[in-house]
Amino acid sequence: MGVRRMKLNIYQKLHKAACEAGGVAKGKKVPGMHFNPLQHDEVQKVAMESLLNNGLYPVCTYTNYVKESFIMVTCSMKIHDIEDPTSHVDIEGCSAMGNLDKFGTGNGMSYAKKYAFLNALNLKTGLDNDDGYKAKPFNNIPQPSGTEHDNNHDAVAINNIENDIKNAQSIYELRKLRSYKYKDAFNLAMKKHLRVYRQLDDLYKTKETTLNTQGVI
Repeated sequence: MGVRRMKLNIYQKLHKAACEAGGVAKGKKVPGMHFNPLQHDEVQKVAMESLLNNGLYPVCTYTNYVKESFIMVTCSMKIHDIEDPTSHVDIEGCSAMGNLDKFGTGNGMSYAKKYAFLNALNLKTGLDNDDGYKAKPFNNIPQPSGTEHDNNHDAVAINNIENDIKNAQSIYELRKLRSYKYKDAFNLAMKKHLRVYRQLDDLYKTKETTLNTQGVI
């Protein structure tokens, strides 16, 4: 008499898929970029292989919101259990902005879908030496050279930026901080104080992922 295999429910399958998926390696830097990009195709490759191996199949639908200067695309991913058509898991609220051009919608769809995969399987991303798997915490923020008054002023400015990022209530509010209110501060930090920039950038991306996951737009 053969051994009867216990049938897994969809959550057990998704858990198994997440454990098997591992992580996604970032791509190589390209001219003009300060970071290693996380490619949509690589994320989808890792996620789909793990999902399919566990009898799961994702289907995405998209909602577009056209604004004055950009388009917001929200991805709703429904992961189906192919052994039980009535069973599925919904991944909601992953969104992204695109430009108002012929590439904007496609770019927004790819970006939003990429984060739906990341959220569904909690995929790890990064490189050992690029704020990834073995990232080191930023315990101390170096201050620009100058007088004690200047140093104190810069420390307060950095603290204000961090607080505003943490308190942002929507993707729109968050991205306005970087694109408008603190645009010059981010650019200056990237050029002259890279460690400070990376700390702010890391905080920004963490908040962005949180808002996307929560579906706050």
